[in-house]
Amino acid sequence: MSIEKVRNYLSGFGADGRILEFPVSSATVELAAKALGCQPCRIAKTLSFKVGDRVVLIVCAGDVKIDNRKYKDFFHTKAAMLAREETEALTGHAAGGICPFAVNDGVKIYLDVSLKRFSTIFPACGSPNSAIELTLPELERFSGSSDWIDVSKPYETA
Repeated sequence: MSIEKVRNYLSGFGADGRILEFPVSSATVELAAKALGCQPCRIAKTLSFKVGDRVVLIVCAGDVKIDNRKYKDFFHTKAAMLAREETEALTGHAAGGICPFAVNDGVKIYLDVSLKRFSTIFPACGSPNSAIELTLPELERFSGSSDWIDVSKPYETA
């Protein structure tokens, strides 16, 4: 099970005990925000894409969408999300639980600047009913990525 893989992975950082599991689904931004009692923007959604023959994950704020022009300018190709049925085999996590931890070898992780407005965010932990609250430095360390990119559409300010 993917959450156990993430739990084992996060134990290397002493963070496995911080994983939150819910009796309800947190598989979408809206469901995760409801389960956590937070604003949807603080959910760190992990989107999976195919870039040539590589798989990349982009972690971004729950209230943004990918900007196709920015994506193409950065990756030099059109945005092509993985099909739901191929995400587990290619990333190591099934749809609804995709996260930037304990991913398959060769998967490249990028962090979108849309997250930088928060002191803490909530990414999933490998299952459709889990999350962990992290600071941005923790997200960088635990994901193994300090590659910040700007491929999202501007978010709406309240």
